[in-house]
Amino acid sequence: MNTPISSIPRSRDNDLSPEVIEARRDLVRGVVGQDLPHVFGQGVAPEETRGNVENFIGFAQIPIGIAGPMQVETSSGSAQFLVPMATTEGAMVASYSRGMAWITASGGALARVVHEGLSQHPILVFDSIAGAQAAREIALSMERDFQAITASITSHGKLVEVSPKVLGRRLVLRLVFTTGDAIGINMAARACDLCAAALAERTKPAERYVHGQDVEKRAHAHGVLEGRGRSVGAEVVVARELLAKKARCTPEAMVKILETYRVGYAELGTHNQMVQSANGLAALFIATGQDPAYVTESCCGQLDFAVTASGDLHASVWIPSMLVGTVGGGSGQGTAAECLDLLGCRGNGAGNRFAEIAAAMVLAGDLSLMAAFCSHEFVEAHESLGRNRPGGS
Repeated sequence: MNTPISSIPRSRDNDLSPEVIEARRDLVRGVVGQDLPHVFGQGVAPEETRGNVENFIGFAQIPIGIAGPMQVETSSGSAQFLVPMATTEGAMVASYSRGMAWITASGGALARVVHEGLSQHPILVFDSIAGAQAAREIALSMERDFQAITASITSHGKLVEVSPKVLGRRLVLRLVFTTGDAIGINMAARACDLCAAALAERTKPAERYVHGQDVEKRAHAHGVLEGRGRSVGAEVVVARELLAKKARCTPEAMVKILETYRVGYAELGTHNQMVQSANGLAALFIATGQDPAYVTESCCGQLDFAVTASGDLHASVWIPSMLVGTVGGGSGQGTAAECLDLLGCRGNGAGNRFAEIAAAMVLAGDLSLMAAFCSHEFVEAHESLGRNRPGGS
């Protein structure tokens, strides 16, 4: 993965010809060092779905394209990547691939996970505010007890923070866990249930603890402010000359259009202040066996453009709640495992690397789309490549 990757084979005449598809598959084989039989069409044994689905009848078929190559300096080193994207939205993979080409030509993006922590928020209800306040102090004193409870059910997860909050006569027992290379929702939920039960035994609430402040799979301010899962950023400096030649726009135009978008975002009250993060993350999540419902949290964050002292474009994204895993869930079999292999992110030790690649991918997509808006080429691209004109290449 440290050697340069050849450009993706394409054909303007027939990009879905058997010869062109096989050429792309050969490129993928060269990157992974092995065949990807499930991605290339081989079925998955029904037995492999055990624990992932009930009332099984078959598999959804969503086309997978590759975008890239994209150069990224991750926390585990610098490399080029081909990014698998499962989607039926024409022009999207091409858009991301265009942004990735600019990133690679600019020397690559730098991406880093800067914080890890999966929070859970059960609520206990008391007879009065005073009762909730007293329970808060008891909860703080029980941190070591909660850590021991967590350690008793997992060797990978760890309780790292206890920060209870009083809401009137209710106590939000916010517990934060590290989860290794898994998303870790089931582990954290079980540990949280046991910890809340232990606190309830000590404090005798008016009502037994409930699931409470449900932060799962929804955009929310806490996720933006505190982070949830992996907080990750990516940045790149794109030369003025490259933008002029490849994007037909200037750094100043990119900054100006983002200023207008931010005014619109403020009026909307949205937590997602990027332009197509949900697009790319949904496609990547489906390809790699992530839970696509976590796109609702993972797509929130900030896009930032600035003109450097030398007149180039500094572009960055900040994603405070990237919820991904390279072990567990649907990541271990079929097309998901093979797509993680393509990224060099399958199994233990790859969770942060995967999140960093995902952030760089988001940055590539936002660069490409904002440039298309600046140059007024967005509609034309969809007409030639998308559903309206599916014959385009």
